[in-house]
Amino acid sequence: MQKFILSLDQGTTSSRAVIFNQQGQKMFSSQYEFPQHFPESGWVEHLPEEILQSQLQAAKDCLAWCETQNASVISIGITNQRETTLIWEKSTGKPIYPAIVWQCRRTADFCETLTQQNLNSFFQEKTGLRIDPYFSATKIRWILDHVPNAQQQAEQGNLLFGTVDTWLIWNLTGGKVHATDYSNASRTMLFNIHELKWDKEILTLLNIPECILPEVRNSSGDFGVTEKAVLGAEIPISGCAGDQQAALFGQKCFHSGDVKNTYGTGGFLLMNTGETPVQSQNGLLTTIAWRIHQKITYALEGSVFISGAVIKWLRDELQIIQSPEETETFASSIPDNGGVYFVPAFTGLGTPYWNPNARGLLCGLTRGTGKAHIIRAALESIAFQTTDVIQAMRQDTGNIGSVKVDGGAANNHFLLQFQANLLNQIIYKPENVESTAQGAAFFAGLHSGMWHSLEEISALPYSVQEFHPEMLPEYREKLLSEWHSAVSFQLS
Repeated sequence: MQKFILSLDQGTTSSRAVIFNQQGQKMFSSQYEFPQHFPESGWVEHLPEEILQSQLQAAKDCLAWCETQNASVISIGITNQRETTLIWEKSTGKPIYPAIVWQCRRTADFCETLTQQNLNSFFQEKTGLRIDPYFSATKIRWILDHVPNAQQQAEQGNLLFGTVDTWLIWNLTGGKVHATDYSNASRTMLFNIHELKWDKEILTLLNIPECILPEVRNSSGDFGVTEKAVLGAEIPISGCAGDQQAALFGQKCFHSGDVKNTYGTGGFLLMNTGETPVQSQNGLLTTIAWRIHQKITYALEGSVFISGAVIKWLRDELQIIQSPEETETFASSIPDNGGVYFVPAFTGLGTPYWNPNARGLLCGLTRGTGKAHIIRAALESIAFQTTDVIQAMRQDTGNIGSVKVDGGAANNHFLLQFQANLLNQIIYKPENVESTAQGAAFFAGLHSGMWHSLEEISALPYSVQEFHPEMLPEYREKLLSEWHSAVSFQLS
């Protein structure tokens, strides 16, 4: 009987489940989108039940396929949209409020208050993160402040907090396991990444009861067993990591200096810095990449809040495309952007600007501007933002090595060629861009015995497509200068 690993890849706009074989190859997948909720300007919510049901359905599709192949799933790896915050009743499992998504800016004023109290260095030295609505801590505080009796219920131990991984693990195990991994914990703004524990000083400052927080476990390790009544089978959960750290692992960036960039809903570039945390001077975040065999690996991270989400916006809100694939055709149909620049600050700007109050800007329009120019400007904005992050990383670490890319928008070859042109370096795209799900599979497979070492995983087949820079330096500088003018105008 064939043995497979099942990855649950719970993203911001959809839930995926992917089956991987012992060669690390994708065998089957299923995916379901779920609704996004925008109750007020700058607010983003999900319904926890919709997250769970979409993920369970995708998982069941994969398990049904395995039955047709006479195959068994030996373990499950979970990877997830990070920072998104859920609080539910311990006794019933009922959420007390919708999930507040990582993109949500509702706590911007509270974050500004903390910043004005000169607490940025306090948080950054402990957690590696800046004070920002992006992270879970202020979202927890908001829920406890705005749901009647929530603070009291939390203090009495009647509520549980979790990021999406914890919510899935708790439900998959029938409420038996309330846990997260080190990578997800490091994104809450509550976890001391040096002492490797929830930080009591921060919890006291924010008045968050420690009893609501999950146990923190190794990224490759034991997260319980699924309840048969929930998933139809009892399967060990053996891996867990936030989506960007999982993508770093899935791209086999096991050595210090290795870099990957994920073009997902947001855009995230991570550099493996080994056992040493590097504190950025240029707006990057210091985070935990993973913990395996009691050994921590750290990473530097740059965050672009709106990346592939801009393509979804073109389709769903503007309705000027019907499918993401059309963007490449439209963008390639014109010789340049016609002077049109788009700053997609729908939910603020991340690295290196960290401005939660920024909003989107479309500029440079003329009577000759057409649909193709707007679509091209939207695609180019993804590459411009990524270039800003990589420039910050170069300033912090010197030069960087090769850039490996993944995520849904990495299938857009116009985008990758433009990215190579802006960076003036080769972009490497793997044949399988499901690096996030693959990383979760690797974490699970290491613990369950599918693979026995990082060296064994490194030796698995891995083919890439290369995109080489083709842009004249003067033109590159012109484009970057005009992009930065657009950003500066938006921030002024």
